[in-house]
Amino acid sequence: MQSFLKDWRQDAMNKHQYESAIFIGDKLLALTNDPNDAFWLAQIHFSTGNYSRALTFLDKHKLLDHSPSCRYLAAHCCVKQSKYEDALAILGDKTPGHLLGNANKSRRKLQHTSGNARNGIQRKGSSRTEKRGQSEEQEREATSNSKYEAAMCFLRGVCFAKQNSYDRAKECYMDAVRIDVQCFEAFDQLMKNSLLPPDEEWEFLESLDFDSITTNGSETAQEAAHFAKMLYTTRLSKYKNPAEFSNAVDSLSQHYNLDTNPDLLLSKAELLFTQCRFRQALAITTSVLAADQYNFSFLPLHLACLHELHQPNTLFLLAHRLADTYPDEPATWLAVGVYYLSISQIAEARRFFSKASMMNPHFGPAWIGFAHTFALEGEHDQAVSAYGTAARLFQGTHLPQLFLGMQHLQLHNLTLAHEYLTTAHKLCSTDPLLLNEMGVVFYHLDHLPEAIKLFHHSLAIADEIDSDPTFWLATRANLGHAYRRQHQWTLALGEFDEVLRQGSAPSQQADSNSSTTGKHNILAAKGLVLLEMGRTWEAIGSLHEALGVCPQDPVATDLLARALEENVGGDESGEFGDEGRTEDLLDEAVEVKRQEIMRRGVRKAGRRGRVGGGGDGARSGGARVSEGGEDSMMVMSDGDE
Repeated sequence: MQSFLKDWRQDAMNKHQYESAIFIGDKLLALTNDPNDAFWLAQIHFSTGNYSRALTFLDKHKLLDHSPSCRYLAAHCCVKQSKYEDALAILGDKTPGHLLGNANKSRRKLQHTSGNARNGIQRKGSSRTEKRGQSEEQEREATSNSKYEAAMCFLRGVCFAKQNSYDRAKECYMDAVRIDVQCFEAFDQLMKNSLLPPDEEWEFLESLDFDSITTNGSETAQEAAHFAKMLYTTRLSKYKNPAEFSNAVDSLSQHYNLDTNPDLLLSKAELLFTQCRFRQALAITTSVLAADQYNFSFLPLHLACLHELHQPNTLFLLAHRLADTYPDEPATWLAVGVYYLSISQIAEARRFFSKASMMNPHFGPAWIGFAHTFALEGEHDQAVSAYGTAARLFQGTHLPQLFLGMQHLQLHNLTLAHEYLTTAHKLCSTDPLLLNEMGVVFYHLDHLPEAIKLFHHSLAIADEIDSDPTFWLATRANLGHAYRRQHQWTLALGEFDEVLRQGSAPSQQADSNSSTTGKHNILAAKGLVLLEMGRTWEAIGSLHEALGVCPQDPVATDLLARALEENVGGDESGEFGDEGRTEDLLDEAVEVKRQEIMRRGVRKAGRRGRVGGGGDGARSGGARVSEGGEDSMMVMSDGDE
């Protein structure tokens, strides 16, 4: 009868007929009075959302001290009811130290003894065989308990995160994965919320004991360990070790037929986004959402790509559909906010970003988007406050610190800008945009050799990660201006020519004016360099081109007038007029390239960038504006308007 009732209960649970399962489970418990049957009945109450009843049931049958699984279920009931103090009272506020070593030892021992049995190793005497069977059963129970202890560590981290104790939450998540490397929930929280810098993510991955994974065979166990490690590798930040990430994705795609798996496709799209290859990233996210249009893990990245490529109509349709079908999902209002941002209705965008962040206070893309709206309107104090909140919530991503540095650079607070950018560099030293911003700070501080070195490093990393070179024309232009300030005319001329050459090539940007925006500034700078080199006629031609692109450019107009005067005067000395005044014109009127402002904002940080987004990190397009007027010549990616 007991076997019959257990099968009936399981069949009802498989069909999600929970009332039937409760009815049969209650009768089974009356027959057996077994704590395991009581635990199963509490599980059914939990599945129906009756958390208070499940918790009361566990307490009534005195199951809280029976096993880790019962304590886990009781704590989970408290978490579901937002009773975090009660949950911590059940879980304890610290991870027991003995768990970190014993869990792996017990699993290895179980794997060893199971392997001996499978290989036919027999012991003499029935008593020894029985003892071995009992020992294996005890080891299996210990392994099961350790998995529940890991799950309890995860819940402990959730409680600390809800109480804004992010450092303690991070340690709990890390302990959970150390105890049970298969506790993916804890690992995902670390990656999704950018609680670890990229370097520490990779160090943590290498420290995990994947060999503790047990299967039905030693060879299968080794393969499972390698498989799990590759899966975890795809979740790490895309700013670090892109080659290892690509190897993991290729191996999973070729050997395990996961080339169309959504999680792997998301990782590929995140890497492409990091490389500024937005159209290719959008193609991947669009294909996945076409098959599963409510896959919310893809939405922040998909929205960022649409915004970057200036597709407001698609954003409108997507946001409207989400608002109709999933009004309780934070990603829905993120989509609405990104749409309003794309049509420059900043106040409306801010309202919906705020709504998304209120629905989920740990939603990185919403916080970054909220901060960007203040930056775009020049509300620096509010922007700094919002970026500061994002930096506190997502301590492992460099993006909030980068944006804070950009804000202070915009305000000409060079000391604070340098401090924030240095902090960001400690978290991630491989972001080309960050290196460019640090170079801009050194440029303004007249530390030109350091600025040149950083601009070179930024371009080298962009080339290493196979990023679209047209998105780093600002950095190359900055490098040209730094050479110009050092009177290295030939090198400066080479950089300006390269900017003009790449700027005329097709890029992934949808805005046809983006490739010509600022072209007149580069042409005017080139004209100045040619004048300094004594190549007056070539300078006049370049300045004429600049005025052809922007007839009202006062810098090009002034330079052309003096170039013509010099040419009429026949001065071939190569010394050009009022050099001090020209330098003032060039250095005081600085064009701000806004294409990079929001590029890392509307996704998890993540990840990895995520905010993000990454995400792993996060980007979203912005418009080009001027900091010192339209007559500026140095092109910089600054953080704020």
